[in-house]
Parts: sequence; C-alpha cells; structure tokens
Amino acid sequence: MTGTAHPERPSLLTSEEDWDLDGEIPPLTAEELAQLRPARESLPPEVYAALPSRGGRPRSERPKQLVSLRLDPDVVETFKATGPGWQTRMNEVLAEAARKLRAA
Repeated sequence: MTGTAHPERPSLLTSEEDWDLDGEIPPLTAEELAQLRPARESLPPEVYAALPSRGGRPRSERPKQLVSLRLDPDVVETFKATGPGWQTRMNEVLAEAARKLRAA
C-alpha cells in the first residue's frame, strides 16, 4: 500500500534532523497561554470572515430553556432509573401534562 502515513517514521520529505527537532518543541508557558486571543479578536474581519464555519448543530426554531427546578427525590430517582435519556422522558411527561392543562 503506497501513501500510507506512519507518524512513528519520518517521511521522505523531511530529514532525520528535522524529524528529531519536532519532539523538542516546548509546551506553552502560562504567560504565553494568557496572551492567546480568539481568531475573531486577533484577525482582520475580512480574514476571519473567510475562515470555514465550525459547523455544529443547526439552531432550533424553539430552543429549550435552561431552568433550575427542585423536585422530590423519589421523582428524580424514578426517572433516573429508566436509564440514559431520562431528562428527555421527563420533558415528554411534562409536555403531555401541559397539553392536558391547556385543553382543560
């Protein structure tokens, strides 16, 4: 198989000396890290605008709201016992209760 990259071996395009230097790059110091700035703050606007989008999940038309809520321990335990996705199931139960309240 040709063209396979082997990070443990230097490529034909780099010398053994160059390969050895790569391992000698020191980590950034706390002072250097403190000086780093996001690209949107440090690049000219036209350069930043030309950067590819990071992607991610599309924004929802109806994003969920983050709320802090105190619930009885047995209610939380009951939903948690159903396994992963218990918060979604709790939301479904509350949504159904809200539909019934609106219909009444």
